Amino acid sequence: MKKITSLGLASLLLGAVSAVSLAQIKHFTLEEMVQTADQAVYGQIIGSRVLRVIDPADGGEHFFTRITVQGKTLSDAQPTTVDITFRGGFLNETEGVFNSEAPAADDVKVGRRVVAFYRWADDLGGGLAANALVAAHGGLYRTAEGPRGPAVLGRGEGYAISSNRKVEQLETSVRLLAAAKHEKR
Repeated sequence: MKKITSLGLASLLLGAVSAVSLAQIKHFTLEEMVQTADQAVYGQIIGSRVLRVIDPADGGEHFFTRITVQGKTLSDAQPTTVDITFRGGFLNETEGVFNSEAPAADDVKVGRRVVAFYRWADDLGGGLAANALVAAHGGLYRTAEGPRGPAVLGRGEGYAISSNRKVEQLETSVRLLAAAKHEKR
């Protein structure tokens, strides 16, 4: 058996730390989120279902959760109903897959009011084309009713909405950022 020297151990640890630092979650500013997303919606989740897609060429079974949000777009306040899909979900207690990057089950309950950023994807896996939640769980935010109107709940540093703010204020910010995005095109 080979003895590991302190220099060898230090090299091993440095290599491990370097590998871990490469696997970081992308941090988004609100501007980056709007640039990445096709649209953002504020509304109520009125439906949720789990889809199983079987594609042997693409790894076999894939599970996705699709939520239906009814509300209005943040960029232009147009009424909308949109399906938004993310990886993971369970058909029942034994069929499905957990995805650590998916929103928490409590965040996507039917009846919950949310802000969600989404983007069209031609293939989320297994050939499924859908509006995909941007930045996995980082693209969905709970809202709460307050005495001065609805507020979107911030998620902390590194998230597009880091602190709590009125939905009305977020809508104004998204509208301005979306207008700037369209001017650049």
